[in-house]
Amino acid sequence: MFFLPAAAAEPEPGPRRHTMDVPTTYRERLHARPAGPLALDGEPTGVVLMTEPKISFAGRLSLAFGSFFAILGNAELAAGVRRLRNGETFAPAATPAAAPQPPAPAAAPVAKPAPAAAPVVAIDEANPQSALQLLGLLQRNARFVDFVEEDIANYGDADIGAAARLVHEGCRATLREHFTIRPVRTETEGSRVTIAEGFDATAIRLTGNVVGAAPYNGTISHRGWRVEDVKLPKLVKSNDAKVLAPAEVEL
Repeated sequence: MFFLPAAAAEPEPGPRRHTMDVPTTYRERLHARPAGPLALDGEPTGVVLMTEPKISFAGRLSLAFGSFFAILGNAELAAGVRRLRNGETFAPAATPAAAPQPPAPAAAPVAKPAPAAAPVVAIDEANPQSALQLLGLLQRNARFVDFVEEDIANYGDADIGAAARLVHEGCRATLREHFTIRPVRTETEGSRVTIAEGFDATAIRLTGNVVGAAPYNGTISHRGWRVEDVKLPKLVKSNDAKVLAPAEVEL
């Protein structure tokens, strides 16, 4: 842009300086126009612009080369320079508005966790073969089934006691031969003990006045028994375990 003062100031007294002679008609036109910047065609723009500092010849040369290549590579800049040379106001190309983002989907409601199902207690079928095998051993070593199935109502206590002694000895020998049995509690019967919380209900049974929650204080009335090892003989497939004792025929 080129700027001209609104009116020429009168020269102060002093040495005369060389000034450019301007035709009178041009001065009259200049005084007749409102003060302000002029566009490239010499007409006033009506817009007050700030005066920029003068650029040296080398700076103008560098700016010219840089503008030349910038205009070649940027079509929008070239169009803006053309509008500026035609006296139009330079306005940079509007940045396209960003496309509206779709609203975020509403969060799905979180389902409340279902209450945990009660654990299912696994129930295994009892193997009758082992029970039948044990009964056969007790019958063979202690005549256990004979003693239980005998009607002892007509026998005296002395006779029953003598028979019970034989049964006791045979049963005890059978259990010790085929089983390793230990007491559940090592304390002697009658001892005071404290049963802590989380005790094994299959190994300890509470009796008497059971009120509240553990820990419990009580007296051992029975130590209990626990099998640690089983050593039953192997069965022959041809053997019928249901026959606890074969019938005897004397010839």
